[in-house]
Amino acid sequence: MHDKSVISENSLANDQNISGNSLPKEQWVEEWTDRIKKIKSRCARCLYDVTVPNIAFDGKGICNYCQTHDLLEMQYPSGESGYKRLEQIALKIKQENANKPYDVIVGVSGGCDSSYMLYLTKKLGLRPLAVHFDNTWDTTIAVENIHTILKKLNIELFTYVVDNEEYDDIYKSFFKSGVPDIDIPTDIALATTLNIAAEKYKIRYIFEGHSFRTEGIAPLGWIYMDGKYIESIQKKYGTLKMESFPNLWLSSQLKWMILNRIKKIRPLWYIDYQKEKVKEFLANEFGWKWYGGHHLENRFTHFAVTYFYPRRFGIDIRLLGCSALIRSKQLSREEGLNLILQPPSFDPELIQLFKKRLNLTDDEFEYYMTRPIRSYKDFKTYKPLFEKFRPFFWLMAKMDLIPMSFYLKYTSKNNI
Repeated sequence: MHDKSVISENSLANDQNISGNSLPKEQWVEEWTDRIKKIKSRCARCLYDVTVPNIAFDGKGICNYCQTHDLLEMQYPSGESGYKRLEQIALKIKQENANKPYDVIVGVSGGCDSSYMLYLTKKLGLRPLAVHFDNTWDTTIAVENIHTILKKLNIELFTYVVDNEEYDDIYKSFFKSGVPDIDIPTDIALATTLNIAAEKYKIRYIFEGHSFRTEGIAPLGWIYMDGKYIESIQKKYGTLKMESFPNLWLSSQLKWMILNRIKKIRPLWYIDYQKEKVKEFLANEFGWKWYGGHHLENRFTHFAVTYFYPRRFGIDIRLLGCSALIRSKQLSREEGLNLILQPPSFDPELIQLFKKRLNLTDDEFEYYMTRPIRSYKDFKTYKPLFEKFRPFFWLMAKMDLIPMSFYLKYTSKNNI
């Protein structure tokens, strides 16, 4: 049982709205470090602290996010037994698709996880179709990584390219709205693109490159996503209709789950996935290039993670990955603490690119960076429906039709 529930998203956001977006670098570093040192309560196991939305601690000082991690560990053990389960899954997929050109879809971004997923899928004897959602903000390194690995593994690529003006208008809407979830249109669009490709090529299996042991569990108060949420914000703040943007409507999600029976599987949940070793392997085996940090293979995401989240909301996304690595014993807690004491370093050129592409003046940028904070709860979302039909989504998760992490996060009223 938890004996301490902490603050809601809105109160968190107001507390976290630090005035650092215009500060010189030296002053910003000093303010950031001082704020981190003043945090009074932090999980005794990971790095999550009282500023994390909906956090609670048990009698030993362990947070509910660590407990969710342990629950996933029990359901998805790694090691030899986990890999055997994965091999059995792969064998079943091969047998079902013997007369088809592809066995499975793998989403690719040029990042570490998705790149390794391509290799792992081939290692399991499967014939993948790589799928990429191009939000027009890809870095050169990401594009090169995708094409280098696909060429060496002889894998075909399906790409969906969104209209860049429309997409930038959606990003601008999120920026103006005051919510922290500025980058979630890409996650939603990728999920939709994977399903579109699966339906087009009659593929029933999607491999996703997520690992809770290295990426962690994002609080809904920091990152929330669903199709109605995107529509709600765009209707209020946008100037263009969503025509090329592949939004994920609940009706489409249900069709792909129930009628098409498209299953989502996360193979990295079944194996001992060591991030640093994987990066070294990819570099040696494929000439893959590191891009400097988690999620930084995309220029917009790079801006969001290193500048927008910390300076607008005081949110350090590195907490997620560092805490996950600590829980999975790939990083010491002391190393993690030393890392987050320094604010994320950012590229000033990305700020100028952000302003240019979203057609923002310097004054407009500063204005929206200091507006009152809002959360997904201030807009229309599918969350009430997810909660209402929690038993249904539990069944979908058990059948691998949605990720178990979706069930644990989106259908719960008070867990995480």
